[in-house]
Amino acid sequence: MLPADQIRALLREFDDPHCLERPRSFDVDASARRFAELTRALEERFGPSCKSGLNQDTSDYGGISVPADATGFGRPLWVGLSNFGCFVTAGRTSDWSEPDPTEGLTEEFVTWLDGVCTAAGCTFVPLEFLLEPYEGSTPILHDGDRFLAEVLSASAEDDGDDEEGEQEMPPVWADRYFQWA
Repeated sequence: MLPADQIRALLREFDDPHCLERPRSFDVDASARRFAELTRALEERFGPSCKSGLNQDTSDYGGISVPADATGFGRPLWVGLSNFGCFVTAGRTSDWSEPDPTEGLTEEFVTWLDGVCTAAGCTFVPLEFLLEPYEGSTPILHDGDRFLAEVLSASAEDDGDDEEGEQEMPPVWADRYFQWA
C-alpha cells in the first residue's frame, strides 16, 4: 500500500474544480476493465452472491457489495471504484456516516484488496484517509446543502422541531471522490 503522504498527495492532485464527475483524462474503457477485474476478483473470493452496479452522474464509477454471510468476517462488504485516480476503497457500506464503517475488515483482506487494485491499475485508498476533512477547491454537495440550510434557517421561524444533537457532518474526501453528484 502507498504511504500516507503519497495517498494524500494523490487525493489533492486529482481534485479539479472544473471536473466534478470525472477527470479530463477519464478513460471509459479502462474504467470498465478495472471495474470488471475488481468484480471478478471479489466474486472469485466471496462467490456469486456479490452484486455490482455502475453509477451515473456521480464521481463514483460503481460499487460491489458482498452480503455478510459470504464475507467470512460476519459483516457486509462494499468496494467502490471512483472515476478519479482509479481510487478504490472498502467498508461495510457506502454510507460512511455510520459508526466504524470499516469495522471487521481484516488486515489480510486489505492487503489482498490492495494487491487486486495494483493488478487492475487502481490505487487502494483506505477509508480512514477518505474520511479526513475535505479541504479541496471543488464545491461539493455538502457546501450547497450548508448554504441552503443557512438561508432557510435564517428565513424560517423557530418552530421548536429541531432534532436535539443533530449535526451536519463536514465534507470529507469520500464525498468528493465517491459521492459527488
